[in-house]
Amino acid sequence: MGCVIAGGGPAGAMLALLLARSGVEVTLLEKHGDFLRDFRGDTIHPSTLQVLDELGLAREFLELPHRKAYDLSLVTDRGDVRIATLRRLPGRYRYIAFVPQWDFLDLITSAAARYPGFRLLMNAEATDLVREGGAVRGLRYRDASGEHEIRADLTVAADGRHSVLRERAGLVPEDVGAPMDVVWFRLPREPGDRDDTFLRISPGHMMVAINRESYWQLAYLILKGGYDEMAGQGIDALRRPVARLLPWLAGRIGQLESYDDVSVLTVAINRLRRWHRPGFLCIGDAAHAMSPVFGVGINLAVQDAVATANLLAGPLRSGAPIPESALHRLQRRRMLPTRVTQAAQRLVQNRLISPALTHRFDPSGLPRDLTRIPVLNQVAPRFIGQGIRPEHVTVKEP
Repeated sequence: MGCVIAGGGPAGAMLALLLARSGVEVTLLEKHGDFLRDFRGDTIHPSTLQVLDELGLAREFLELPHRKAYDLSLVTDRGDVRIATLRRLPGRYRYIAFVPQWDFLDLITSAAARYPGFRLLMNAEATDLVREGGAVRGLRYRDASGEHEIRADLTVAADGRHSVLRERAGLVPEDVGAPMDVVWFRLPREPGDRDDTFLRISPGHMMVAINRESYWQLAYLILKGGYDEMAGQGIDALRRPVARLLPWLAGRIGQLESYDDVSVLTVAINRLRRWHRPGFLCIGDAAHAMSPVFGVGINLAVQDAVATANLLAGPLRSGAPIPESALHRLQRRRMLPTRVTQAAQRLVQNRLISPALTHRFDPSGLPRDLTRIPVLNQVAPRFIGQGIRPEHVTVKEP
């Protein structure tokens, strides 16, 4: 068989679609029974929208319930500050689309299912690698019926920042550092609430509010490792700052009854020095965990998948052995975007987030429109919207 992929997130699902579309036999494993994880990224940036366009899926995607953000803003104690505008980006897509990730993944896997070489296994958890002759030749997985094995010419770990297969391959990520964690929860939306998704910042506090139409998905940032201390003070330790930051939500804050109503994201920025072994490759969060800063994690994962398919679909389709040099070539291509993006995320963390959370930065002094600063006006939209080295689909259907 051509390829087996562990992990049905954006990286794994997109790679499976691209390989199946190019005539490669591919099996995608997802350890859960569906894609319904409430606190996953929602942002689909112009670079990913362009990929969907190249695959003929843009129209289907835009038929999903979504919101478009043409401008990015933060809200200070003094009012709104416009950070960047995407309206002047080149190309057709000059906005970020906010779509629940489960809808995005359903779209991608449904498109992949149109090709005879695609197989999706749900409730199938990858547990180990199959090795033979010094190379990886597949994986082992567990489902409700027991233990199983799939053999493949290429095994791809797209099973996230806590990748089991990465560990089994002996690949250890290098920690780059993050000063914060994120407490996720939801509160209902009501008529009269603002429509946009935004960042709220005040000395000592930061949170992101994502408009999910019927409810707000809220991310309250805390200092790294600070959750246990906050939880030990009771649920009011979370309710109070949220009500102060967003007073129009104060009447609903009582619906946050206990810490059973929240999820905690332990933020990490890391990357592998080496993404591969013979017959084995890591992509997406398994290769490089990204900070939530800029919301680009999905898009980096998709770009990894596109680059992988472009380089490897031909050899996989022909049944030719995949030399490790080809896997290293893929790593070299995607390492530059990874390093530059993580460096930018660290800059924001160190210059904005950490000072704000420790009362060393007062955002009220920011100008009302940062897009008037020429460098930010030119660089920020391209970096956020298109990223470093955006990939395009070059592999064709047979």
